Formats: sequence, structure tokens, C-alpha cells
Amino acid sequence: MRNEAGAVEAGLAARLGELRMERGWSLDELARRSGLSRSTLSRLERGELSPTAAQLGRLCSVHERTMSRLLLEVEAQPPQLVPAGRQAVWRDESTGFVRRSVSPPHAGLRAEVIEGLLDAGAVIAYENPPVPGLEQHIWVLEGTLEVTVDATAHTVGPGDCLRFRLRGPSRFHCPGPERVRYALMIVAP
Repeated sequence: MRNEAGAVEAGLAARLGELRMERGWSLDELARRSGLSRSTLSRLERGELSPTAAQLGRLCSVHERTMSRLLLEVEAQPPQLVPAGRQAVWRDESTGFVRRSVSPPHAGLRAEVIEGLLDAGAVIAYENPPVPGLEQHIWVLEGTLEVTVDATAHTVGPGDCLRFRLRGPSRFHCPGPERVRYALMIVAP
């Protein structure tokens, strides 16, 4: 039990440092925003000091996270390797769309990677994004894909990459003559 607690504390220390670095803040800036001293923050990030509930509450507020979310990010570290045989595959037989979750979403990560296969002539339309402002990068590996975003159609060929923030409807169309294979990276806002 002590090893497990030590691992969580070490993970928490590392995650607090990562959150500060992600925002580009110095220890002085975080001290100003959180009301905690620079030396306390430094010791927390190095794992020399375990945060009190009040200190952790202040840091969660500054980093715009609930304590539960922060602890989930620490306790449930995603596996580094996702073997091909364990990647979930879903098929839509009506459109010939195959979706492989190459790097599935995880509470501790902001991005996921999907491999998409779409038969020639197939169309998939989405009325709304699942999350407004969702960042997407589509890299076509084989074939051609027509993607309509914000009422603008883009033809994406082999090796091309289309990137955007999704705020409205979108449409994927494979004009053929062969099916299209692409990688889609989704990054949560």
C-alpha cells in the first residue's frame, strides 16, 4: 500500500510541474496566481512535500481542474503501447466506413489517433462537432478524401494533411476510384 501511495505522490508532483510548464508559467507566476509560496511550489513539484487538501484545491483552481480530474490524470496513467490486436475497430456497413482507434482517448491525455477507411463513393456527414472547437488533423495515406468544414470543401490527396478546429457541420466523401485510408488526430480543446 505504501508503494502505491508513493507512486501517486510522485505522479502528482510530476503532473503539477507539467501543468505549470504547459501554460508557460514560471514558479513566480504560479505563486502569484495560487497564493502559495515559490519555495512551496518548487518542493511540491520535486516531490519533497505532499500537498495539503487546501494547497491542492488552490492549484486545481488555477489549473481549471477538479481535484478528481487531477487525481485521475495521476492515478490512471495510460499505457504507452497500444498493441494492434487491442485497438478497437468499428464498422459502418451502410457506408463502408471502418474506424480503428489506434491511440484511444484517455483521461490523462488530450489527443487520440484514428485510422479511417472509407469506400469509394461513400459519404459521412456530421451535423455538429461532439465538442465545439475540437482540433483535428487529417493525413491521407492512400486515395483521396474530400472534407467539407465550415462550408469549404478541401480535396486531400496522398501525403496531404488538413488541419482545423471543428465548430460546425462536417462532411467526409471518398470520390474514388479506390477507397481512402487516412489518419485522424483529434485534440481536445
